[in-house]
Amino acid sequence: MEETSELMRQADSRSDSNEQDSQNGKYMTFKSGNEYFGLEIQYVSEIIQFQTITAIPETEDYIKGLINLRGKVIPVVDVRLRFKQDPFEYNDRTCIIVINVKSMIVGLIVEKIAEVVEIREENILPPPTIGRDKVAHNKYVYGIGKVGDSVKLLLDPDKLLNDEDLSIVEKANEMNIDED
Repeated sequence: MEETSELMRQADSRSDSNEQDSQNGKYMTFKSGNEYFGLEIQYVSEIIQFQTITAIPETEDYIKGLINLRGKVIPVVDVRLRFKQDPFEYNDRTCIIVINVKSMIVGLIVEKIAEVVEIREENILPPPTIGRDKVAHNKYVYGIGKVGDSVKLLLDPDKLLNDEDLSIVEKANEMNIDED
């Protein structure tokens, strides 16, 4: 987990006088299956070690349940299952990216954090429209970021959760408000 803390410090230390401008173009990248994805750093609150999850009955399989993060109840989503990839066994590299999307806090379970990268707008292409297995990804991917000789699939966090999922997140957030 030291390396993930270091990645967040790197992202923070690169700030200019205007914090919003300094975050533009920066992405937290992570591995899921054989692919690398990127989330705009402005959505990322923190990265935490994988911890015990309390399951929620009768929810989608990719919604793994709830965690207690310093007194806040946060729903967590397994990214691989969300993208209809094969499940993986959680290990010491598995972590949870805590994001703030639509004013709600959600945890994303990922196999491995890669790095914080800067991707300029001119290096972001629209997602491809060919290939059946990419269709599931494309509804969550808004662009392909070119980084050196590799590419990162850039995620739109607003689209990771559907309306039904958001109601679960809202209920968890209401529990937090009631406790405050």
